[in-house]
Amino acid sequence: MTRLKLHGEPLQEAWLDAYGHLNEAYYLVPFSNASWALQDHFEVGTAYFDETGCALYTLETHLRYLDEVRAPADLSIESAVLGVDGKRLHIGHWMMVGDKECATFECMLLHFDTREGGVAPFPDAIRERLEAAVLEPKPDWAGRAVKQLG
Repeated sequence: MTRLKLHGEPLQEAWLDAYGHLNEAYYLVPFSNASWALQDHFEVGTAYFDETGCALYTLETHLRYLDEVRAPADLSIESAVLGVDGKRLHIGHWMMVGDKECATFECMLLHFDTREGGVAPFPDAIRERLEAAVLEPKPDWAGRAVKQLG
């Protein structure tokens, strides 16, 4: 499948640091909002939670800062499914300002049944939809770790 354009939002003044850049902590806000949009797109968002009690919990994230973001800016987030198994979903996002790629974000999500209080497999129909959407080839940054020094 291809990258999905499901979310965009304007840069907020409150997100800027003392240098006038998007503060590192606030990169996560539009990426998180894009994750919600992706979940809704695949019908595992808040309506799914209300109906089933199942949610996606974040297990791990990796955010790469590639270029500065200054106000004013409209942030466009492109999203993709990078992998899925019975209980986990690996997703990725690209933060774009115009044609400039400013950051990438990936996370591993866990399907959790809040009513039963434990990890639960995806329903077959949802897992199959997610599997059909996996981006190939994966971006070269997917699954990488922070570089070790020395």
